[in-house]
Amino acid sequence: MAIKPAYVKKTGRLIMEKYPDAFGADFEHNKEVVTEVTNIESKGVRNRIAGYVTRKYNRPVEA
Repeated sequence: MAIKPAYVKKTGRLIMEKYPDAFGADFEHNKEVVTEVTNIESKGVRNRIAGYVTRKYNRPVEA
């Protein structure tokens, strides 16, 4: 598993806080949401952020 760059984590956390109900466990849906709520033009960066958000939603809640 690769370590995500800080800008991916920071951007992912910011948009998850700002739009908590917009994201879910589906990567394809999250890609579209990231495109809508940010001005990121790079497809690779968009996919990394969407993947980070998807992984956060798919993880079990830790006690």
